[in-house]
Amino acid sequence: MEEELPAGSQSRPQATVGGIHYLAKCVLRGSAVLQAVQGHLRSPSSIDVVFGKETSLELVVVGEDGIVQSICEQSVFGTIKDLAILRWNEKFREAMPQEQGKDLLVVLSDSGKLSFLTFCLEMHRFFAMTHIELSKPGNSRHQLGRMLAVHPEGSFVAVSAYEDRFALFSLSKSAGSNVVGEKIFYPPENEGEMSTTRDTSMTSIRGTIWSMSFISNGTGHLSMEGYDPVLAIIMHRKVSAMNDLILFGCNSRTHTIHFLSRFSEPGPLALSISAVPHLSGFAFLFRIGDVLLMDLRDPENICCIHRINLNLPSVIEERNSIEESCRGLDVDDEGMFNVAACALLELRDSADYMVKDDDPMNIDSGIGKGNLNHKHVCSWSWEPGESMSSRLIFCLDTGELYIIEINFETEGVRVNLSDCLYKGLPCKALLWVNGGSIAGLVEMGDGMVLKLEHGRLLYRSPIQNIAPILDLSVADYHDEKQDQMFACCGMSPEGSLRIIRSGISVEKLLRTGPIYQGVTGTWTLRMKESDSYHSFLVLSFVEETRVLSVGLSFIDVSDAIGFQSDVCTLACGMVADGLLVQIHRTGVRLCLPTTFAHTEGVPLSAPICTYWYPDNVTISVGAIGCNLIIVATSNPCFLYILGVRSLSAYHYEIFEIQHVRLQHEVSCISIPRGHVNHELLASEVRLAHKDHKASLSSKVEISKLFVIGTHKPSVEILSFSSEGAIRVLAIGSISINNILGSPISGCIPEDVRLVSIDRPYVLSGLRNGMLLRFEWPAISTFSQSEQSRQSQFSGSCSREVENSPLKTMSTYSLGKMMENTEKPMPVLLQLIAIRRIGITPVFLVSLHDSLDADIIILSDRPWLLHSARHSLAYTSLSFQSATHVTPVCSVDCPKGILFVAENCLHLVEMVHSKRLNVQKFPIGGTPRKVLYHGESKTLLVMRTGLTDTACSSDICRVDPLSGTLLSKFKCEPGETAKCMQIVRVGNEQVLVVGTSQSAGRTIMPSGEAEGLVSRTVSSHLSFPLLAAKNAFSHLCTCAKGRLIVLSLDSAQSSSEGSSLIYCSTLNPSSRVGSPFGEIVGYATEQLSSSSLCSSPNDTCCEGIQLEEMGAVQLRLIFQNTLSGAVLSVCPYLDRYVVASAGNIVRYHFQDVRCRENFNLNLKLFVFGFVNDNPQRLRRFASARTRFTITCLKTHFTRIAIGDCRDGILFYSYHEELKKLELLYSDPVQRLVADCALMDCDTAVVSERRGNISVLSCTNNLEVSESPEKNLVLNCSFYMGETVMSIQKASFSYKLPVDDVLNGCDGAEVVLESAYNSVVASTLLGSVWILIPITSEEHELLEAVQGRLAVHPLTAPVLGNDHKEFRGRGLPMGVPTILDGDMLAQFLELTSMQQEAVLASSGLQSTRPSTSDSHDLFISVNRVVRLLERVHCALN
Repeated sequence: MEEELPAGSQSRPQATVGGIHYLAKCVLRGSAVLQAVQGHLRSPSSIDVVFGKETSLELVVVGEDGIVQSICEQSVFGTIKDLAILRWNEKFREAMPQEQGKDLLVVLSDSGKLSFLTFCLEMHRFFAMTHIELSKPGNSRHQLGRMLAVHPEGSFVAVSAYEDRFALFSLSKSAGSNVVGEKIFYPPENEGEMSTTRDTSMTSIRGTIWSMSFISNGTGHLSMEGYDPVLAIIMHRKVSAMNDLILFGCNSRTHTIHFLSRFSEPGPLALSISAVPHLSGFAFLFRIGDVLLMDLRDPENICCIHRINLNLPSVIEERNSIEESCRGLDVDDEGMFNVAACALLELRDSADYMVKDDDPMNIDSGIGKGNLNHKHVCSWSWEPGESMSSRLIFCLDTGELYIIEINFETEGVRVNLSDCLYKGLPCKALLWVNGGSIAGLVEMGDGMVLKLEHGRLLYRSPIQNIAPILDLSVADYHDEKQDQMFACCGMSPEGSLRIIRSGISVEKLLRTGPIYQGVTGTWTLRMKESDSYHSFLVLSFVEETRVLSVGLSFIDVSDAIGFQSDVCTLACGMVADGLLVQIHRTGVRLCLPTTFAHTEGVPLSAPICTYWYPDNVTISVGAIGCNLIIVATSNPCFLYILGVRSLSAYHYEIFEIQHVRLQHEVSCISIPRGHVNHELLASEVRLAHKDHKASLSSKVEISKLFVIGTHKPSVEILSFSSEGAIRVLAIGSISINNILGSPISGCIPEDVRLVSIDRPYVLSGLRNGMLLRFEWPAISTFSQSEQSRQSQFSGSCSREVENSPLKTMSTYSLGKMMENTEKPMPVLLQLIAIRRIGITPVFLVSLHDSLDADIIILSDRPWLLHSARHSLAYTSLSFQSATHVTPVCSVDCPKGILFVAENCLHLVEMVHSKRLNVQKFPIGGTPRKVLYHGESKTLLVMRTGLTDTACSSDICRVDPLSGTLLSKFKCEPGETAKCMQIVRVGNEQVLVVGTSQSAGRTIMPSGEAEGLVSRTVSSHLSFPLLAAKNAFSHLCTCAKGRLIVLSLDSAQSSSEGSSLIYCSTLNPSSRVGSPFGEIVGYATEQLSSSSLCSSPNDTCCEGIQLEEMGAVQLRLIFQNTLSGAVLSVCPYLDRYVVASAGNIVRYHFQDVRCRENFNLNLKLFVFGFVNDNPQRLRRFASARTRFTITCLKTHFTRIAIGDCRDGILFYSYHEELKKLELLYSDPVQRLVADCALMDCDTAVVSERRGNISVLSCTNNLEVSESPEKNLVLNCSFYMGETVMSIQKASFSYKLPVDDVLNGCDGAEVVLESAYNSVVASTLLGSVWILIPITSEEHELLEAVQGRLAVHPLTAPVLGNDHKEFRGRGLPMGVPTILDGDMLAQFLELTSMQQEAVLASSGLQSTRPSTSDSHDLFISVNRVVRLLERVHCALN
């Protein structure tokens, strides 16, 4: 709909100042699905689903297992109003052979056009076949472009406006590329002439159109009279109190639309209508409280033949509790977005908004609970396919799902209603997919895929939806330049924390059926060391082992390998060319496969096998290396070193080289394979003397080096000589304490790896989900006595090493040890990095055999560890939670990775592109604000909408790794937390919280602050004024709020009567499976209980044990009651706190002319901590504002506030005078959602209408100049979404090589530009990043963007004018921020297409150009290089 510009927005042109240029890129597209349709879009045989996400289209497929996989997602550079599928019909589309058998996607948008889209496999995206002009951009309520309906045979398309008008478009039967033939409008364009006739069938019927559907006539008399098609419309006429069902017929002879009949009866309100497929002339009429089956075959005698009562009690146990109803009504609201976006903005039910006189900004109270006595259908879907019967699944606003089955029999139509099949969250959209899967899309929570089996709906997988994102915090979690975003998502009761991090995309190549239950291990084996590809895949089960050949198809070759098949394999590998080894509980088996398994096998009918068994002990772990086998036993603990020797042709023997009794049980063993740099290892441990040439290779054979993990716990590097002597080379003790100094349990190594890049180090994955990195010390100095030094090594696993004498040395190294001692002293490895990456044991799997290979880390979810990076640097893999993983290298897939997940084998391949992965922690309530506390590495979350009767709002502390709630501070009954910020007071950090103790509205419709108002209505005032002011008020009770200071210390105990509560889990009632599942794309990642740790020393199934984090408290140390709700707080100059609060003191209308006498107390306060004492907070200054402050930010001496009417305001605080002074103000009125101060002179501001703008102040402001409207609007960008949170962040689009080329100055520019980046989150669940660019880069990319916006390959797919869309609502002359999504399309083109784009004309710049640069030649390489830098930085 058209949006009016704010008052004053066209008052004067604004000029660009200071050369401020930004590029905006969406790095995570919105996840709120508003429409869902199914068709054959990629090919005649494909079953594709399209999700309409308001600003983007996503093509997905639903697998047989219910997993939704994304095929592509495409920004439309516009706003989608409605979409539908136009089925293939050769009668109407035979002239388009290239589209033979493929369906078309029909889309309505704010472009004012009806778009017909087809999917291009070559370009992997949608393209427009044609656009039909309907109206001017924006779609006012009287212009066509609100709703779609498609005839079942694909012969007609109906388009309606919000009110009064609709049109029918017939498909063309003639040759050519035109899709649409006749255009028939209602009312007709010559309505003035037609109204003079007496034909009542041509009289226009006006009203608000709620729903419409084509009714199939079959061979009825309407078709015989020429009325085909027939369109049924639910319309609310302005003269009627009810909604009417109206039938219109299109006369195929005169090409006019006629009114046929109207059905209206007293009773519930009719909401929508849907024709019954395969049953001509029948339709379901959905009303509040019931569903009617209507017989529409005779328009003169419309009748209801069956009524279904919806107000029946549900008998099925609901899966997730829900308190609010789903949106079931679509209304027109002039000047607003569509209802879905409006409802998301207000976080409430749009139907309730029509009938309740409630605060439109109130999102904290318990609204939208729905009327349990009058249920209504909020979504439905018909079963696809051809059948004699029709089945409809529908969802009620209570979340209940039912199925209606309709059969036409000789005695009439029979209707069967099922029992309640499922109960969960109300669905915004339902889609019945081929194969029996049902996709349910939820508006403010994760959707779900259900499977209809044996008359029951079973939950299969989630569909990720992180909308709305109410707040976002960007943090470098481990100070390794790996930023993560912590987001507050969803609404009570499905609120959640989401961790958004950069990830690596994977391409899924093969997926087997769910036939691999109980897998305990996976390995890939080569037949020879020199082989380029793997030959076998070994799968170990609880009591079975199977061997498969490697390829795109896996064939079982177990019998030809020789492995024992009735045992669980602990380890396997190639010990020498052609020799494979299997280790199981009772022994070691050496096998020579036959030629049936591999061409290099033995030419025999059966494999040759040799065995080795330990004496009366059970093998616990083992490993295979080159000519080396190592196994360990438990109870008693022994370590065996085994070798292999040849006796004769095809006959080999396993023999024991050495064994030693251990002091501690071995938990894991790793034997390095591939090339080992001897000198590199020696250099790590040689002495600091420059002339020292000690070499490790002269004393130790690296091929006989191995690493073990023990239950001590420790990691130890050992070697054995040719004589069989085992020696400990290095020891890394594992002793990890929590913040209180108590040891953390479960630190037993589960896996170890030796890595060597520029220096060697040891990785260890622990059973409690931690990952450790040990390194050799260059020089270690000891001052302890001989006895104390000896005691340090007494804990080594080997008894032989335990009793060895250690000589006194001031410094030592491994090289020195090898040279001078027969019993060398082990090196103490240094623990340099600790990371918790999950709650399940950590497994380490190298991508290939070399020591410098990257490593897949597998715990709750898969990660890729970058071995060459310092410390521990890892990236999330875009794959679901898996239990096992192994690399697979074959001819068809040289870089494959095989995951075991959900009892299936998944063959994938990592691709170069990156994406953002999202991890979910259910938290309950509605999370409003999230802060990252760097000192404790925890999250502080502000919640509202809690179901606790004693407390509806609190502040909680959450572990970002597991989602465990560590502690919380409860607000008082009836009190709601509104804001919070971390403030440093001296050497201590505290949390300052602002609350509201009023249950009334937060912001009045007029923009003033909250107050408890006693309302009286005067008959002297007109209704429009009542709507604007909402009510008369003679007396207002002051609202109150608290300013609270909480300590963030780690005290041992809480004070008596404290509001602190310790919790082990966030939301037990909402946990299904496990709350720690990560959602990548649409794949499920819930953990089964069997995958969690079961050892008494391991972590509990509910997450991290509280002992690890310590008893971290949120302790109340100060509070102050203010006269008004405290809506925003912010630290200032490291010693002050700025807060905003206010209420209406008096509000009075005196006479008919509506003169206003009111006294406002809207204030901005400056508080300070006296003597750096957090318990002494004193008010220093205050200033009044006209309207309620919605956000508050500071930067050095500048204070920026955003309010709900005056926009952004700049203040300064004079410490000597203790006075706040207004310096600059916004040139236009805007309702500010959030803002960020980039420096003292520049602010980035988001407003509720969907714009994000950059404003700055001039540097030559005179003291006498008025601060009224003196900020300059530099640039702006219309997102089409409401930005709720803006954060300043660091994203550099410069590559490291640029620093070298540009020198020191260039590097400083990079740091400055990186720090001035902005991250923004929206209500639709998208994340945007704005990065600053130079004037030269802006000029270049602006020219490229102009060409892309008009080129057929990259122009907006829905026909929008890109310049008009991104500049919507801007004053004339203000440039727009560059569109990174439009520019990113340039990288998807071929080199020839890129050259064609740059050579094209028709460029329209977003601002007047002062040069002819747009006509100059633009280098493709230069553009690609710059865009790749931006793309690399933002991904």
